[in-house]
Amino acid sequence: MPEQDVPKLGSIPLKWISLVTLTFQNSALILIMHYSRVMPGYDSNSRYFASTAVLMNEVIKLAVCSVVAAYSRGLTGSFTEVFSRDCWKLAIPACLYTIQNSLQYVAVSNLDAATFQVTYQLKIITTAIFSVTMLHRNLSVMKWFSLLLLTMGIALVQLPQNILSVVASTFNVSLRLDEEEEVESKQSALEGEREMNRTLGLVAVIIACVLSGLAGVYFEKVLKGSQASLWVRNVQLSFFSLFPAFFFGVLWKDGIAIADKGFFFGYNAVVWTAIGFQACGGIVVALCVNFADNIAKNFATSISILLSFIASVYFFDFVVTANFIFGAAMVLVATYLYSKPDRRPSSIPDDFRPAPLQSTVVDDGKRPPLSSGGVNEKLQ
Repeated sequence: MPEQDVPKLGSIPLKWISLVTLTFQNSALILIMHYSRVMPGYDSNSRYFASTAVLMNEVIKLAVCSVVAAYSRGLTGSFTEVFSRDCWKLAIPACLYTIQNSLQYVAVSNLDAATFQVTYQLKIITTAIFSVTMLHRNLSVMKWFSLLLLTMGIALVQLPQNILSVVASTFNVSLRLDEEEEVESKQSALEGEREMNRTLGLVAVIIACVLSGLAGVYFEKVLKGSQASLWVRNVQLSFFSLFPAFFFGVLWKDGIAIADKGFFFGYNAVVWTAIGFQACGGIVVALCVNFADNIAKNFATSISILLSFIASVYFFDFVVTANFIFGAAMVLVATYLYSKPDRRPSSIPDDFRPAPLQSTVVDDGKRPPLSSGGVNEKLQ
């Protein structure tokens, strides 16, 4: 793409703006969501209802995308596109994304932010599996290897914290990053602040990743070749997400408690910030895909994992273990390898490509015969 054709905001390419925004949004969202579920002074009886947060997330996203769609396409034109004959097809991914968002709240309530960020990369595996089964795509050996490496890294992060130290001790090697007494004291301090069910959090992440992969691939399959704009598609997704978020989340799951305590019970500035970041998340990812390639998007995701890890250590007393360090490193390497373009088989090397044949006319007007040997004849 010529330099003058690159979309810019002022003098800064939108590619870099979208990547920096995506990196910040990925890191801040998980940290704020986690803090909103475990912050001091709130317990299970005084904490806000996650179902109301999911619904408000879709309401805000619907309002923002509707305004932009109406501004770019006109009110009548955008309304016609949103409620086109095939708009119902987005009801399925909208429902899946709504359940996924609800499970994210369950996961961040029971896992620390750094572990959640690493484990959530399982969505790469689920997306790849659904791409092979539903879109009949072929994955290279390198991609399958990266998926295996990703699985091993995530499994290593989820193993008991001292497993590597126990294995290494059999070879007289020390891998502990903290003294055992210090780790136990930090763990007991964290348990005093909140009780997290690690198993429940892991199950929630796995189901959320399966739904994310299925929804993404279904979305791609159904809408392949569609001419609708980014904003129209986001309006459709948000509109259809309102129904499962309200009927299954607000009414069915928390209806009695909400009727007793109120819709906005437990809300504060942190909760509203988490909702705002989650509402902007889908829009930021879509913009990043528009203005940057998939490699850059995965690079931003990797940076956000590192930032979440550092912030978890500083703000939440996250215990650094050898398991997490090695597992997270494997996940980052696997993410890079999977996003790396496959090496296409090159054509005939330059040294063996046929040279252009020159017709030389001799004095008698006859063309000399072509050489009867050599590489050029074999390649004709």
